[in-house]
This record gives sequence, C-alpha cells and structure tokens, in this order.
Amino acid sequence: MRLLSARAGTIALVLAGFAAFACSLLLAGNGLPEYSHRIHPVALRGASGLPGAMLFNAGAFLLPGLCLLLAMQTPRKALSEAGWVVRIGLTLVQVSALAFALQGVFALDASGVDVQAMRLHALMWMLWWLAFVPGVWLLALGLRRHRAFALACVGAGVLVPVLAVLAPIGLWVGLAQRLVFALWFGWWLLAAVVLSRASTSSAGSVPPARR
Repeated sequence: MRLLSARAGTIALVLAGFAAFACSLLLAGNGLPEYSHRIHPVALRGASGLPGAMLFNAGAFLLPGLCLLLAMQTPRKALSEAGWVVRIGLTLVQVSALAFALQGVFALDASGVDVQAMRLHALMWMLWWLAFVPGVWLLALGLRRHRAFALACVGAGVLVPVLAVLAPIGLWVGLAQRLVFALWFGWWLLAAVVLSRASTSSAGSVPPARR
C-alpha cells in the first residue's frame, strides 16, 4: 500500500506541475491582450515590468519545475541499485527540471536594460535542454529492457533540441516553444508512470546497468 501511494504521489506531482503550467498559459492574456501564443515565447509574458509577471513566472516555471524535481525523488531512491547509468540519467533530468524552475526566478527584463537578467535566463534555458538530452539518453541505455520507454527517451532526446533550438523561426517561435514544452511534460508523465512502476515491482524487473 505504501508503494502504491508513493507511485500515485509521483504521478500526482507531475500532473500538478503540468496543470500549473497550462493554467498559466491559458491566463497569460489577462492584462496583456497583445500577448500572442503563436509568436511570443512563453517567458516573455513573465518579463519584469509587465502586469502579473511574478505570478506568471511562479505558475509557469517555478512551481512546475519544483513539482517535477520532487516527483523524481521517489523513483530515484527506489532505483538506487539500478546502476550508475540510470542514476546519472535521473540526476540530469532533475537538473533539467531545476533549470526550468529557475527560468521563473531569473526573469526576462521587458525594458532590455538589465543585461545580466537576460543572460541568466538564457543560461537557464540552455541548461534546461542541455541537461535533459543526455539524461533521457542515459535512461534509455540503463533501462533498455523497457523498450517502449527507452524508445520514447531516445525520441524525446532528439525532438526537444530540434524544437527548442532549430524550429523557432520567424512567426512560429511561440508555437514551436509550446510544442517542445508539451513534449517535455509528456515525457515526464510517461517517466512517472514507468519509473514508479519499475520501482514498485520486484528487483528483477529493473535490469542492473554495468558498473
């Protein structure tokens, strides 16, 4: 019963993070009707100086990132014997979640005067996907017997940088970014289900990686 409760808690945290992100986007136009989901990056709505910027950053970045970071703690402890590949992979995806959260702390500056704030936000954006890609690939390697999940990890590791870096061109920046965030949250939900299931099953269900 305790294991099932921990599994449900892991999934609930991921869903709570996604719900906070989705609700923040749905309410992004309040007080700023010119904000467009098609052409504007998500973080632009939380730029300092805009109405409700702090609340948006808390709901769109800080709360979701922290929820995902905490969600992986239970599977991480349960899979501690799965090998160094899995452990490093889990650490990197947690770093990705933390960097996502910190995008809300180091907000953009609407005036463009605070160069340091812009740099810190850009750094967190880069760390978000740079940590995620090798993290999911290591998980695919360490948990390769879970074939469907491993393939999902490989696919996410390819598509996230493509959509985050290569696709945002011209008037489609906003749509490309929202698509990559949806993909990212989708991977987290799948990971919550698969990893929590693996951690509550018998020890033999998780193949040990080479040490």
